Amino acid sequence: MSVTPVKPVLVGDNDEVQRPSREQALEAVRTLLAWAGDDPDRPGLVDTPKRVVDAYGEWFDGYDADVEKELSRTFEDVQGYDDMVLLRDIEVESHCEHHMAPFLGKAFVAYIPNEKVVGISKLARVVEIFARRLQTQEVLTNQIAAAIESHLQPQGVAILIDAEHQCMTTRGVHHRHVSTITTRFTGAFKSDAALKDRFLKLAKG
Repeated sequence: MSVTPVKPVLVGDNDEVQRPSREQALEAVRTLLAWAGDDPDRPGLVDTPKRVVDAYGEWFDGYDADVEKELSRTFEDVQGYDDMVLLRDIEVESHCEHHMAPFLGKAFVAYIPNEKVVGISKLARVVEIFARRLQTQEVLTNQIAAAIESHLQPQGVAILIDAEHQCMTTRGVHHRHVSTITTRFTGAFKSDAALKDRFLKLAKG
């Protein structure tokens, strides 16, 4: 059964969302502190709203980044190279949309060039941009693959993400050291079992 690719979320997709002011965000944090049962005005917490809002600005700066721009500069002189390009152990620091709790792990990204390649740092940057938005690990995996497919038109893309979710380790079932693995294969990686197997072996060293 074929799977419809997920459209990459680009910078303009959420233009209809009206962001509150910084003061409104600060007040929201104060409200959460009070709801948790503490006093937002006590000395230890009085500056916490500022620190939380600043941290959110960093954790979610992917909404202000442009994947299209990162992948727009490509190189067409590949001199006949037609094998896998693989980046291993890209740090993933993201937040789940269900609880806004962090999930942390590694991404493994590969593609087979067709007529153009992109700087390898740009692939890591694409992972970072999508990771710094709210979504699920499954959607994150699809977004990375869809963006690379859309802009590079490669022969195939392979993505593997291995991450631990703190919504599972620090709340709920409280199971630690359980990792979640998601994959996405397109083109040659999907149709060629030997190629897919080689990616998986290389990704895991």
